[in-house]
Amino acid sequence: MAQDIAGITDIAGVAAAAAALPTRPLQGIHVPLVTPFTRTGEVAAEALEALAHEVLDAGATGIVALGTTAEAACLEEAERDLVTTVCARVCGERGAPLTVGAGASGTRAAEASLARLARWPGVGAALVTVPAFVRPAAAGVLAHFARLAAASPVPLIVYHVPYRTGQPLDAAALRALGSLPGVAGVKYAGGGIGEDAVALLGDLPDGFEVLAGDDVYLSPLLALGAAGGILASAHLATGRFAELAGAWRAGDVARARPLGHALARMSAAAFAEPNPAVLKGVLHAQGRIPTPDVRLPLLPASEGAVKAVTTALEGLDGLDGLDGLDGLDGLDGLDGPM
Repeated sequence: MAQDIAGITDIAGVAAAAAALPTRPLQGIHVPLVTPFTRTGEVAAEALEALAHEVLDAGATGIVALGTTAEAACLEEAERDLVTTVCARVCGERGAPLTVGAGASGTRAAEASLARLARWPGVGAALVTVPAFVRPAAAGVLAHFARLAAASPVPLIVYHVPYRTGQPLDAAALRALGSLPGVAGVKYAGGGIGEDAVALLGDLPDGFEVLAGDDVYLSPLLALGAAGGILASAHLATGRFAELAGAWRAGDVARARPLGHALARMSAAAFAEPNPAVLKGVLHAQGRIPTPDVRLPLLPASEGAVKAVTTALEGLDGLDGLDGLDGLDGLDGLDGPM
């Protein structure tokens, strides 16, 4: 490890080297924002707007509204519209890409959900989950997304998360989805890195990108060629996540490897209890949102889980050029899906 971190001091140099490389349609770190709540249980719109600015200031490429981390399933339609409006306003002011979670298990309902996005001209893409519970064949999933892509006002990012949907897709199926006009990429949250992830990243359709969706596996997926990530834990240490993406993009393995290990440990702690409870607990402890509240059926995070993340963050904040990351080669306890 000492050899890995030798000479890791020029953070600005890595950023400049990465910026000089050709851009890709989807790349970098996109933060799926939590939905903060007031003490009376309403959406805290001002806190949401501040969070959006904070992560963009810290180096995030874009933000995602109404993802799983936003507790979208627990929001009423008017609240979802409010969240989208706030995020669209911030991204419009900042010139940053906005992705919005949309879709449904039924194709007709998913079409209707996507059609509503035309109300916000600033939306750049829709994050659409593979149909959950229905469990169609791979050909049915392909037909579902073909119809959605043809009807959608914005490009689609397929959200592949089989441990939530019950619908695994192999590399061939994902490659077929990526070949559809109007499908720009996939948020890949397969619960690990197996043969299909390697095969997909080794042979991507033109114009189709992979974004890491399992936070602890960001670094190895970037090493294999992923364009970036949609990462809930990047609410925290956002700049370090952006630095990691830039380091892999610039080919700076010496910087990327130890930083990736350190961030994976922090991410694992952030997902020790159901997301986004721990993240909200930490954000509230930092004074960035008014309450740590989540909506049922989720429960607030335990004090111990919040403390574990806070401790991990203190270690990251205290680093200077990644000095002191010796001993982070192992990732004990990170072999389960988040």
